[in-house]
Amino acid sequence: MSVSILIQTLNEEQNLPGLLDSLEGFDDIVVLDSLSADGTRRIAEERGCRWFERAFDGRGPHQTWAMQNIDFKHRWVFYLDADERMTPELKAEIEAIANKWEQGSCDTSTDPAAYYCGRRNIFRGKWIKRAMPPGNIMRFFQPKHIRFERLANPTPIVDGKIGYLKNHFIHYNFSKGLREWFERHNRYSSYEAAENLRAFEANPVRFRNAFSTDRNTRRLELKNISFRMPFRPFIKFFYMYVIGRGFMDGRAGLTYCTLQAIYEYLIVLKVRELRHPELAEADRGVSREPAAAPSRRSTSGAAQEREGTP
Repeated sequence: MSVSILIQTLNEEQNLPGLLDSLEGFDDIVVLDSLSADGTRRIAEERGCRWFERAFDGRGPHQTWAMQNIDFKHRWVFYLDADERMTPELKAEIEAIANKWEQGSCDTSTDPAAYYCGRRNIFRGKWIKRAMPPGNIMRFFQPKHIRFERLANPTPIVDGKIGYLKNHFIHYNFSKGLREWFERHNRYSSYEAAENLRAFEANPVRFRNAFSTDRNTRRLELKNISFRMPFRPFIKFFYMYVIGRGFMDGRAGLTYCTLQAIYEYLIVLKVRELRHPELAEADRGVSREPAAAPSRRSTSGAAQEREGTP
């Protein structure tokens, strides 16, 4: 396989073996770890992975660091999380693309330098393809032609053309249970709140982008517009469950759409707290009451003293 694999981990001894099993045939597997305290490193090194570690500082900065500091063996890199799995169909598709470049029949001026890929999200043992459709995530790229922005749900900045893969990888988003999902999304909501606040201040709405022929540009602008909408948790639930037909995924679809609405509400609450720090101060018992205005009598007395009046 003339493709390198990048895996990001944090305490993934439970998920990592399954992912590595799906990567048979790849000869350059790189693990970028965020200071795990379990057996993640032991598993990775026993399976022949190359190991790098650094403190996590957000998805975008973390991935950009990898692009700038890791010397991958191959021109092309496919990125996966430990709770994801490569499929034979996707493996064949990316191998065919990489082989064309190895044969010298491609060029970044005419051919994509990066590809978006969809994923099959598994919940309660089934693919929730309507409540959480595959979407497009930047996963296959040439490191020297890409960097990532945003602390959560990174936005790729690609120096060159982009393409879209036909096949999907598999995502076991709840592999560690609901408790870990809530803990993880509590962290993600803090990142998203910071990004939302930055978007309010720096990214004016450009409605024309919402009708762009490029689906990723269209998706990002619709997200930018949604930041400013009231009742966001309800709108997200309605969009996923009714318009997106999440109800056709049964009880798993209902549960997943509800969880996403809760996640959206966490973001809304944290944005409000960032914009109004007095709310957090009030919860600590700190009052921001304005200083009382001086009374008419004390003002008069001060004036008399300045004038030398006894």
